[in-house]
Amino acid sequence: MLDKIKALREEIASVVASDKEEVEQLRIKYLSKKGAVSALMADFRNVPAELKREVGQKINELKTFATDRINSLKDSFAVADDPGIADMDLTRTASPVALGTRHPLSIVQNEMLRIFAGMGFTIAEGPEIEDDWHVFESLNFPPDHPARDMQDTFFISRDPADILLRTHTSSVQTRVMEHAQPPIRIVCPGRVYRNEAISARAHCFFHQIEGLYIDKNVSFADLRQVLLGFARQMFGPETKIRLRPSYFPFTEPSAEMDISCDICGGKGCAFCKGTGWVEILGCGMVDPNVLKACGIDPEVYSGYAFGMGIERITNLKYKVKDLRLFSENDVRFLREFEAAH
Repeated sequence: MLDKIKALREEIASVVASDKEEVEQLRIKYLSKKGAVSALMADFRNVPAELKREVGQKINELKTFATDRINSLKDSFAVADDPGIADMDLTRTASPVALGTRHPLSIVQNEMLRIFAGMGFTIAEGPEIEDDWHVFESLNFPPDHPARDMQDTFFISRDPADILLRTHTSSVQTRVMEHAQPPIRIVCPGRVYRNEAISARAHCFFHQIEGLYIDKNVSFADLRQVLLGFARQMFGPETKIRLRPSYFPFTEPSAEMDISCDICGGKGCAFCKGTGWVEILGCGMVDPNVLKACGIDPEVYSGYAFGMGIERITNLKYKVKDLRLFSENDVRFLREFEAAH
């Protein structure tokens, strides 16, 4: 019986057909009630008891093999008869699988971090819920500074200590300076919060990257060179920068940095309001009071700091005019950035 099963399996494996009618004849020959496989099942009663289990298993395997072989022949002619099916990729899924993409803010943040990593900066992160000391006092904010007012800051509690949502990632810098000795070279990316009305140009939360470098003999010229290198890698090798005097409690001297408008090439247009320049960040030399507050001797060490909004850089790079688009999760907007990473 086992030899008959083996011979019949080899026979079925070698069968071919030239059309659907021949396939049907093969089905009748092997799988019908009077077919060869059914005949083996009829002879099964004559198999010795000690072989019934083995023979029964082989017959079932043969029936499955014969069925698959006949169906395969049948499917081959079905495909050949239908041009649409013949061109179909049967290995594809039944329906398209929509793949996601990186958020434009993530794309730009990763690019910014890559640039600064190439300059030797490491990434530092900290909590979004902070205390007054790390956000304001350690950074030389006077007690009556407007940023401490409820109009600008989301306070969580005022008693016994001020706990708030951080208004800038500078709080990460103070945490690092508390526990590390110079040289310190870090960038601090993260989400920040301010109590502002939501509009096309402002939001109650946004994202920043701030940088800090503390070491011996650090100068403003070092800061300018780092910012020029960043601007040219981010916006193109022809980009120019200019630094304008400004004021920040935690830096002295302080400056705001503009880049040449990449739309008009610095000639003046509606985007740059005819000036040829677009502001992108604030910066300056770390105030000695900040160093003292964090346990660093300002007589030995100096440093610079800078900070910029990731939304601002993304707006300039991709010409996104409405900040609200970044947080509305409109897939039509997000799909515009599929090729950007």
